[in-house]
Amino acid sequence: MSTTADANISRAEAAPNRSFSSIPRRKRVRYLWAYLFILPQLVFFAAFTIYPIVMSYVYSFYEWSGIGPLENFVAWDNFAKLLRDSSFWNAFRNSLIYIGATTAILLPASLLLALALNKAVFRGKVFYRTIYFLPVVTAASTVGIIMKFIFGNENALVNELLLRLGLLSEPVPWLGQAGTAMGVLILVGSWKFFGMVMVYWLAGLQSLPGEVFEAAKIDGARSDQVLRYITLPLLKPVAAVVLLLTVVNSMHVFDLVKTLTAGGPFYATETVDLYIYDYAFNTSGFPQIGYASSAGIVFGLMIFLLTLLLGWLANAARDRSDKLLSGPEGDG
Repeated sequence: MSTTADANISRAEAAPNRSFSSIPRRKRVRYLWAYLFILPQLVFFAAFTIYPIVMSYVYSFYEWSGIGPLENFVAWDNFAKLLRDSSFWNAFRNSLIYIGATTAILLPASLLLALALNKAVFRGKVFYRTIYFLPVVTAASTVGIIMKFIFGNENALVNELLLRLGLLSEPVPWLGQAGTAMGVLILVGSWKFFGMVMVYWLAGLQSLPGEVFEAAKIDGARSDQVLRYITLPLLKPVAAVVLLLTVVNSMHVFDLVKTLTAGGPFYATETVDLYIYDYAFNTSGFPQIGYASSAGIVFGLMIFLLTLLLGWLANAARDRSDKLLSGPEGDG
């Protein structure tokens, strides 16, 4: 027993002193400078991210316009009012339609283009990658304004083109009808973020193990067989991550909706983030910061739950891909 105790004492005495004072002076100075350069970022992060998030939870329990002290405590009334508001559920439904439609368009279409651009024999692939990525780096508000001129009225570019081609007999108010306005919003949003999703797929394709494809080529597998039995199964973990990123990105479409349709016609394209904005910065009435905060919290919780679900799907797909790569040896 005493031998064990002596050994423990010896290890404790031999253990290096990890206190800050034991670090050489030159390293301490480097550490201090590093923290000094990080400090402004931490201050801005706390002031413009942490503080607003915390205060939004506080405001949600008050009836407050943003002016004056917080006095009218209403507890859960803002949340109860929100859940009874048909306008909120209309905005939530529109958000789900936009998310589902853009995701259904972006994932397969961008995958097909990524497969083409990933081929070594494809000429000019760097040029095409740049062209398809340009809309991503263009401000969404700028895209919305330009597309409003293209689709916005009877004399817009799309109507003129379709009339001259004989595809239309009369101009269509693309942004003046509920069905067509949402369709235009979905198409423009898909075009705007197409290049980004394509880059996700390209990164996933270039991370696949090359020896697997070389072995398939030696075995005489055709291109369609390689795609069906090797590429797509190995891409499942990447697909789950791309799905997660695409869905989360599609939830935040405020600037595009605000400049393209402003939520119209008759709230047919109003999304949750625009709904929150209208109550928080209402220029025609009295701002309702407390109510808008409660809407933001509810929408944030919904995003969080959806992200957890998609993250679980990503982990499950990754596990299945690992088993596929390990094969019989992994089972043994």
